[in-house]
Amino acid sequence: MIRLVIFGSFYRGFCVLDEFLYRGARHGIEVVGVATDDPTQTFVSRDKRLWQYPHEVHEELMVEQLAQKHGLPVHKERVKTAAFYERYEQQWRPDICISATFGQRIDQRLFSFPRFGFFNLHPCLADRWPSMYAGPNPFQALKDDGHTHTQVAYHAVDDGFDTGKLVAMSERIGFPPNASVIDLHKMTSPLVAKFAFEQTLKLIA
Repeated sequence: MIRLVIFGSFYRGFCVLDEFLYRGARHGIEVVGVATDDPTQTFVSRDKRLWQYPHEVHEELMVEQLAQKHGLPVHKERVKTAAFYERYEQQWRPDICISATFGQRIDQRLFSFPRFGFFNLHPCLADRWPSMYAGPNPFQALKDDGHTHTQVAYHAVDDGFDTGKLVAMSERIGFPPNASVIDLHKMTSPLVAKFAFEQTLKLIA
């Protein structure tokens, strides 16, 4: 079995986790650990990310609760610590990692460990890569520029900020001009999860 660790929160993290839990075993993929956001902590940069927008408490906990329902270990503290490195390298031992709305930067020790790589899912447009919509709040940036659609990049994580090698770009996902950032997370996440699953299968084939 391919060992997968998911770093994710909110609707994208929930849908990606759910997709791999539901379909992964049939394709030889096992989720072995989950790292998720604790928006009460300053290290998730709440003022720059989606948590700044009005949301419900259950939306902060949905990934953690889904993981616990399936008996998966959950990490909500800092990831750049000796304790997490040990858990990550000695217990979880991922072959591949996927980041899906995660509020901490991933360092080289983490992204260089999985043999298949460490990948992120980032909303943007397919006009160029790296995207001009790199950063912690791409949906707001897209809205500010008047766009009414997005795509999502499946890309490798590196030392930069959303600059790693582009693996694939999703199909166009339209949204109404008055949709909020929270709306966009809700609308796009199920499609992004299926896209992430199919691209992951290609990577490990």
